[in-house]
Amino acid sequence: MDDRLIDRVLNLAVDIQQISAPPLDEGLRGEFVRDRFIAEGLSGVTTDKIGNVYARVPGAGASLPLVVTAHLDTVFPVGTDLKVRRKGDKIFGPGIGDNSLGVAGLFGLLWVLTAGQEFEGGVDIRLHTGLPGDLWLVANVGEEGLGDLRGMRAVVDRFGDNVLAYVVLEGMALGQIYHRALGVQRYRISVQTMGGHSWVDFGQPSAINELATLVTRLTALPLPEQPRTSLNVGVILGGTSVNTIAAQAQLELDLRSVDGKALDLLVKRVEALVESTCKPGVEVARELIGQRPAGSIPQNHPLVLLAKRCLLEQGIRSNLAIGSTDANVPLSRGIPAVCLGLSTGSGAHTLNEYIYTQPLVKGLSQLVYLVRGMYGEL
Repeated sequence: MDDRLIDRVLNLAVDIQQISAPPLDEGLRGEFVRDRFIAEGLSGVTTDKIGNVYARVPGAGASLPLVVTAHLDTVFPVGTDLKVRRKGDKIFGPGIGDNSLGVAGLFGLLWVLTAGQEFEGGVDIRLHTGLPGDLWLVANVGEEGLGDLRGMRAVVDRFGDNVLAYVVLEGMALGQIYHRALGVQRYRISVQTMGGHSWVDFGQPSAINELATLVTRLTALPLPEQPRTSLNVGVILGGTSVNTIAAQAQLELDLRSVDGKALDLLVKRVEALVESTCKPGVEVARELIGQRPAGSIPQNHPLVLLAKRCLLEQGIRSNLAIGSTDANVPLSRGIPAVCLGLSTGSGAHTLNEYIYTQPLVKGLSQLVYLVRGMYGEL
């Protein structure tokens, strides 16, 4: 794998990063990827009704297909300064690693597997990998935040279990093998009161005060260290002005656990606290805004063992991990899946996010090795 190919992947990652793609608004980035798939000579390039982009690289048809995905969206809202800067072997830029490099990795995989083939003069020569089965490359929406994995749900609904496996790409986390899916449940909790004037109506219930009391009670809930479980209030909104008794307030709550039963127990306790906050003059409502299902394949599953072997071939010791990724969806349905990283970096979900460029050689080699290994070509 030569330096020119790696530079090509990195330059494409920057091009992708420059297109804003917050959850629920990934359309422009999806169009860019679709056009690039077509320019690469892939036939059957399609975009589904929610914005997932699919491209098929034909195989011999003697085997089930392999689906490789990367999410299009980032956590950054429209208007974020997406300026990129390079410093040594680092590239800085919001979303460069999570997940612009992951999406560019789809093309890097294609370029390695179809090396030597050309697409010229607008004639589709049907690029193929020489593998026994089709390879599907998918750039999907809805992985971050309140996207609630809607893109990956649609991908798995389309292909089901009629696949060899799902391989999910992230730009960073090289060396991690996510084969266990962290269960997540998210709520928006809203409080409504009559409100009023801070002096004239003093003593009337304040939505903010009631919500603050609820937060105190939520954060006082005992959480087990084993199985690891977490609770986080990530957003609070409400009120009108400094001299107004708040008539409305809301929060967004994130609950997680490595164990489904522990998560269910925490959910019941949270819901009981919400119900107990209701009283005359205080209306409290909860809305489920996210649910990422748990699931796993064992560490001795052939896909996990192959992923470990692929990293070892690159001189990298693997770490078997649990996380909340697009792999949650197939894993929760009992379908083999892993999430892998292509490079390393830091600052994910911050304006100082960056990737290291040099590890991409090993990350992309790992991926190619895995794809060929899924077909028993190693």
